[in-house]
Amino acid sequence: MTVMDAALRESLKALRLSGMLETLDARLAQAHGGELGHLDFLKVLCQDEITRRETVAFQRRLQRAKFEQQVTLEEFDFTASSKLPAAQIRDLGALRWLHAGESVILFGPVGVGKTHIAQALGHLAVRQGAHVRFAKTSRILADLAGGHADRTWEKRVRELVRPDVLILDDFAMRQLSAAQADDLYELVSERQGRSLIITSNLAPSDWYQPRRRRVPPGPAHQHQPSGDHERA
Repeated sequence: MTVMDAALRESLKALRLSGMLETLDARLAQAHGGELGHLDFLKVLCQDEITRRETVAFQRRLQRAKFEQQVTLEEFDFTASSKLPAAQIRDLGALRWLHAGESVILFGPVGVGKTHIAQALGHLAVRQGAHVRFAKTSRILADLAGGHADRTWEKRVRELVRPDVLILDDFAMRQLSAAQADDLYELVSERQGRSLIITSNLAPSDWYQPRRRRVPPGPAHQHQPSGDHERA
Protein backbone atom coordinates (compact mmCIF):
# COMPACT_ATOMS: atom_id res chain seq x y z
CA MET A 1 0.00 0.00 0.00
CA THR A 2 1.37 3.38 -0.98
CA VAL A 3 1.23 6.50 1.15
CA MET A 4 -1.30 7.90 -1.32
CA ASP A 5 -3.49 4.79 -0.98
CA ALA A 6 -3.39 5.04 2.82
CA ALA A 7 -4.29 8.72 2.71
CA LEU A 8 -7.21 7.95 0.39
CA ARG A 9 -8.50 5.31 2.81
CA GLU A 10 -8.39 7.76 5.70
CA SER A 11 -10.24 10.34 3.62
CA LEU A 12 -12.94 7.84 2.73
CA LYS A 13 -13.34 6.88 6.39
CA ALA A 14 -13.61 10.52 7.43
CA LEU A 15 -16.28 11.11 4.79
CA ARG A 16 -18.09 7.87 5.79
CA LEU A 17 -17.86 6.54 2.26
CA SER A 18 -17.67 2.90 3.29
CA GLY A 19 -19.02 1.71 -0.07
CA MET A 20 -15.95 3.13 -1.75
CA LEU A 21 -13.73 1.81 1.00
CA GLU A 22 -15.02 -1.75 0.62
CA THR A 23 -14.18 -1.89 -3.09
CA LEU A 24 -11.10 0.34 -3.07
CA ASP A 25 -8.56 -2.50 -3.34
CA ALA A 26 -10.32 -4.00 -6.37
CA ARG A 27 -10.69 -0.64 -8.05
CA LEU A 28 -7.07 0.31 -7.39
CA ALA A 29 -5.96 -3.00 -8.91
CA GLN A 30 -8.04 -2.25 -11.97
CA ALA A 31 -6.56 1.24 -12.21
CA HIS A 32 -2.99 0.00 -11.76
CA GLY A 33 -3.62 -2.63 -14.42
CA GLY A 34 -4.73 0.00 -16.89
CA GLU A 35 -8.38 -1.14 -16.93
CA LEU A 36 -9.64 2.18 -15.51
CA GLY A 37 -8.64 5.69 -16.40
CA HIS A 38 -8.76 8.49 -13.87
CA LEU A 39 -12.34 9.45 -14.64
CA ASP A 40 -13.56 5.86 -14.85
CA PHE A 41 -11.89 5.09 -11.51
CA LEU A 42 -13.81 7.91 -9.87
CA LYS A 43 -17.07 6.96 -11.58
CA VAL A 44 -17.01 3.31 -10.47
CA LEU A 45 -16.08 4.27 -6.91
CA CYS A 46 -19.03 6.66 -6.78
CA GLN A 47 -21.30 3.93 -8.14
CA ASP A 48 -20.02 1.53 -5.49
CA GLU A 49 -21.01 4.03 -2.81
CA ILE A 50 -24.44 4.61 -4.35
CA THR A 51 -25.03 0.85 -4.52
CA ARG A 52 -24.05 0.40 -0.87
CA ARG A 53 -26.35 3.20 0.27
CA GLU A 54 -29.27 1.88 -1.75
CA THR A 55 -28.74 -1.59 -0.29
CA VAL A 56 -28.61 -0.27 3.27
CA ALA A 57 -31.73 1.86 2.72
CA PHE A 58 -33.57 -1.12 1.24
CA GLN A 59 -32.70 -3.33 4.20
CA ARG A 60 -33.88 -0.65 6.62
CA ARG A 61 -37.21 -0.27 4.81
CA LEU A 62 -37.59 -4.04 4.74
CA GLN A 63 -36.96 -4.27 8.47
CA ARG A 64 -39.41 -1.48 9.26
CA ALA A 65 -42.11 -3.15 7.16
CA LYS A 66 -42.35 -5.92 9.79
CA PHE A 67 -43.43 -8.58 7.33
CA GLU A 68 -44.28 -11.96 8.81
CA GLN A 69 -42.43 -13.59 5.92
CA GLN A 70 -40.08 -12.36 3.22
CA VAL A 71 -42.08 -13.48 0.20
CA THR A 72 -42.26 -12.24 -3.37
CA LEU A 73 -44.80 -12.36 -6.17
CA GLU A 74 -42.31 -14.39 -8.21
CA GLU A 75 -42.54 -17.15 -5.58
CA PHE A 76 -46.34 -17.29 -5.56
CA ASP A 77 -47.88 -20.49 -6.92
CA PHE A 78 -50.46 -19.29 -9.43
CA THR A 79 -51.23 -22.89 -10.38
CA ALA A 80 -52.53 -23.78 -6.92
CA SER A 81 -56.09 -22.93 -7.97
CA SER A 82 -57.63 -22.50 -11.40
CA LYS A 83 -59.92 -19.83 -9.93
CA LEU A 84 -57.08 -17.48 -9.06
CA PRO A 85 -57.22 -14.28 -11.16
CA ALA A 86 -53.53 -14.60 -12.07
CA ALA A 87 -53.52 -11.85 -14.69
CA GLN A 88 -55.09 -9.33 -12.32
CA ILE A 89 -52.72 -10.25 -9.50
CA ARG A 90 -49.70 -9.88 -11.78
CA ASP A 91 -51.08 -6.55 -12.92
CA LEU A 92 -51.01 -5.37 -9.32
CA GLY A 93 -47.27 -6.03 -9.42
CA ALA A 94 -46.89 -3.01 -11.71
CA LEU A 95 -47.77 -0.89 -8.64
CA ARG A 96 -49.86 1.59 -10.61
CA TRP A 97 -52.25 1.62 -7.67
CA LEU A 98 -49.42 2.79 -5.41
CA HIS A 99 -48.38 5.65 -7.67
CA ALA A 100 -52.04 6.70 -7.97
CA GLY A 101 -52.59 6.62 -4.20
CA GLU A 102 -55.18 3.85 -4.57
CA SER A 103 -55.80 0.84 -2.35
CA VAL A 104 -56.08 -2.92 -2.83
CA ILE A 105 -58.58 -5.29 -1.25
CA LEU A 106 -57.82 -9.02 -1.40
CA PHE A 107 -60.70 -11.20 -0.26
CA GLY A 108 -61.49 -14.88 -0.45
CA PRO A 109 -61.54 -18.07 1.64
CA VAL A 110 -58.76 -19.22 3.93
CA GLY A 111 -55.68 -20.68 2.24
CA VAL A 112 -55.80 -19.05 -1.19
CA GLY A 113 -52.72 -16.89 -0.56
CA LYS A 114 -54.10 -13.46 0.34
CA THR A 115 -51.45 -12.74 2.96
CA HIS A 116 -48.67 -13.95 0.66
CA ILE A 117 -49.87 -11.67 -2.15
CA ALA A 118 -50.26 -8.70 0.21
CA GLN A 119 -46.75 -9.09 1.59
CA ALA A 120 -45.34 -9.70 -1.88
CA LEU A 121 -46.89 -6.47 -3.13
CA GLY A 122 -45.46 -4.73 -0.09
CA HIS A 123 -42.05 -6.21 -0.88
CA LEU A 124 -42.28 -4.86 -4.42
CA ALA A 125 -43.16 -1.42 -3.05
CA VAL A 126 -40.16 -1.54 -0.71
CA ARG A 127 -37.92 -2.40 -3.66
CA GLN A 128 -39.20 0.72 -5.42
CA GLY A 129 -38.31 2.90 -2.46
CA ALA A 130 -41.68 3.02 -0.69
CA HIS A 131 -42.12 2.76 3.06
CA VAL A 132 -44.43 -0.10 4.03
CA ARG A 133 -45.95 -1.38 7.29
CA PHE A 134 -47.58 -4.80 7.68
CA ALA A 135 -49.73 -5.80 10.65
CA LYS A 136 -52.68 -7.90 11.65
CA THR A 137 -55.74 -5.66 11.90
CA SER A 138 -56.43 -6.91 15.43
CA ARG A 139 -52.97 -5.80 16.57
CA ILE A 140 -53.40 -2.37 15.01
CA LEU A 141 -56.70 -1.91 16.82
CA ALA A 142 -55.20 -3.14 20.10
CA ASP A 143 -52.30 -0.72 19.69
CA LEU A 144 -54.66 2.20 19.10
CA ALA A 145 -56.75 1.17 22.10
CA GLY A 146 -53.59 1.30 24.21
CA GLY A 147 -53.04 4.82 22.94
CA HIS A 148 -56.30 5.92 24.52
CA ALA A 149 -55.17 4.47 27.84
CA ASP A 150 -51.78 6.19 27.97
CA ARG A 151 -52.70 9.29 25.96
CA THR A 152 -50.40 8.43 23.05
CA TRP A 153 -53.21 7.77 20.57
CA GLU A 154 -52.31 10.65 18.23
CA LYS A 155 -48.66 9.59 18.16
CA ARG A 156 -49.60 6.01 17.34
CA VAL A 157 -51.94 7.09 14.57
CA ARG A 158 -49.23 9.28 13.05
CA GLU A 159 -46.90 6.28 12.94
CA LEU A 160 -49.54 4.34 10.99
CA VAL A 161 -50.28 7.24 8.67
CA ARG A 162 -46.62 7.79 7.77
CA PRO A 163 -45.94 4.67 5.58
CA ASP A 164 -46.69 4.90 1.87
CA VAL A 165 -48.43 1.52 2.13
CA LEU A 166 -50.21 0.13 5.19
CA ILE A 167 -51.16 -3.55 5.01
CA LEU A 168 -54.07 -4.59 7.24
CA ASP A 169 -54.12 -8.38 7.32
CA ASP A 170 -57.15 -10.46 8.42
CA PHE A 171 -59.55 -7.53 8.25
CA ALA A 172 -63.12 -7.97 9.56
CA MET A 173 -62.33 -11.24 11.32
CA ARG A 174 -64.75 -10.28 14.10
CA GLN A 175 -67.32 -7.63 14.89
CA LEU A 176 -65.81 -4.29 15.90
CA SER A 177 -66.70 -2.44 19.04
CA ALA A 178 -67.83 1.18 18.71
CA ALA A 179 -64.41 2.38 19.89
CA GLN A 180 -62.60 0.14 17.39
CA ALA A 181 -64.84 1.32 14.57
CA ASP A 182 -64.07 4.93 15.47
CA ASP A 183 -60.31 4.25 15.57
CA LEU A 184 -60.43 2.53 12.20
CA TYR A 185 -62.48 5.35 10.70
CA GLU A 186 -59.98 7.94 11.93
CA LEU A 187 -56.99 5.93 10.71
CA VAL A 188 -58.37 5.46 7.20
CA SER A 189 -59.50 9.09 7.07
CA GLU A 190 -56.02 10.29 7.97
CA ARG A 191 -54.52 8.04 5.29
CA GLN A 192 -56.55 9.53 2.43
CA GLY A 193 -54.27 9.60 -0.61
CA ARG A 194 -52.00 6.90 0.81
CA SER A 195 -52.40 3.27 -0.18
CA LEU A 196 -53.86 0.48 1.90
CA ILE A 197 -53.72 -3.24 1.22
CA ILE A 198 -56.47 -5.12 3.03
CA THR A 199 -56.90 -8.89 3.22
CA SER A 200 -60.14 -10.46 4.40
CA ASN A 201 -62.01 -13.75 4.35
CA LEU A 202 -65.19 -11.76 3.73
CA ALA A 203 -66.30 -9.71 0.75
CA PRO A 204 -66.43 -5.97 1.51
CA SER A 205 -70.24 -6.07 1.32
CA ASP A 206 -70.21 -8.34 4.39
CA TRP A 207 -67.88 -6.24 6.54
CA TYR A 208 -70.48 -4.01 8.15
CA GLN A 209 -73.88 -4.47 9.66
CA PRO A 210 -76.62 -1.97 8.72
CA ARG A 211 -76.22 1.47 10.27
CA ARG A 212 -72.65 0.74 11.29
CA ARG A 213 -70.17 3.54 10.70
CA ARG A 214 -68.46 2.96 7.38
CA VAL A 215 -64.87 3.48 6.31
CA PRO A 216 -64.60 6.61 4.15
CA PRO A 217 -64.93 5.74 0.47
CA GLY A 218 -61.84 5.94 -1.71
CA PRO A 219 -60.38 4.44 -4.86
CA ALA A 220 -59.53 0.77 -4.51
CA HIS A 221 -58.78 -2.31 -6.54
CA GLN A 222 -60.81 -5.24 -5.25
CA HIS A 223 -59.39 -8.67 -5.96
CA GLN A 224 -60.98 -11.94 -4.95
CA PRO A 225 -58.10 -14.44 -5.12
CA SER A 226 -60.54 -17.34 -5.48
CA GLY A 227 -62.89 -15.80 -8.02
CA ASP A 228 -63.81 -12.69 -9.95
CA HIS A 229 -61.87 -9.45 -10.09
CA GLU A 230 -63.50 -6.08 -9.64
CA ARG A 231 -62.06 -2.59 -9.73
CA ALA A 232 -63.92 -0.07 -7.63
